[in-house]
Amino acid sequence: MATSPGQAWLPALALLINALVWGVSWWPFRQLEAQGLHPLWATVLIYALAVVAITLWRRAAWGQLLRTPTLWVLVLAAGTTNATFNWGVTIGDVVRVVLLFYLMPLWAVLLARALLGEALTAGAALRVVLALAGAAIVLQPDGGGWPLPRALPEWLGVVGGFSFALNNVMLRREAHRPEAARALAMFLGGALVAGVLAAVLALQGTVPALPAPAFAWLAGSVAMGAAFLAGNLALQYGAARLPANVTAVVMVTEVLFAAGSAVLLGAGTLTPTLLLGGALIVGATLLSARG
Repeated sequence: MATSPGQAWLPALALLINALVWGVSWWPFRQLEAQGLHPLWATVLIYALAVVAITLWRRAAWGQLLRTPTLWVLVLAAGTTNATFNWGVTIGDVVRVVLLFYLMPLWAVLLARALLGEALTAGAALRVVLALAGAAIVLQPDGGGWPLPRALPEWLGVVGGFSFALNNVMLRREAHRPEAARALAMFLGGALVAGVLAAVLALQGTVPALPAPAFAWLAGSVAMGAAFLAGNLALQYGAARLPANVTAVVMVTEVLFAAGSAVLLGAGTLTPTLLLGGALIVGATLLSARG
């Protein structure tokens, strides 16, 4: 659905709302963790509420999902994205986790080549080089050594970015599927993957079990579920009315919302090295949006 330039401000505002929801989501996740609710369990509850809402809205989406095996790849990709991102920004330096998450241009080029048969062009190669250079700078240890993730939050950011790239590639590949079925696949994945991971780790004693019901974290989970569902609807509204390259550029503001809120609230730090690496990663994302 096309939108004239004079009317583009409303779809752009909708995309900014979605980016804001995701960019500052680390803060309520940390508040829920302070109430005893691990971010994996919080993810289960938040996305389960969204699944219920979609089921009430489009019950036929379940039949479409069950009849389409390829949509279950989207279930896995979206679920891994949400579980790793939400966990990473809750326990780690928000700025570093978000920047590593935005290595998507690197993974998207490789996955698009493998799954969609897209050619590796000079522009795509440039995006890969920029993303790799940015990641190497962000991950370079102070004392030297290989620029690799050194802590769990950094690994969660990298894995989340890879799975998000797979999520986006699968959305493009399955674009002919009904919208409700794709939305159900993504929200169901958020509940299933986080739920399985939380249950396994709880049995191993790595993460705490689901706590006894308490008003504080139940109300917080419901509020976050409503916020994520509203953000998803805003994303679909904006993305349907603006060119894809404009949508991608606006969505990069999530990095600014996350970094700004984290620095202001003491959950992240900005150094010249981190800014340089982040500029290269964001630059690769913007080049990807132009493409």
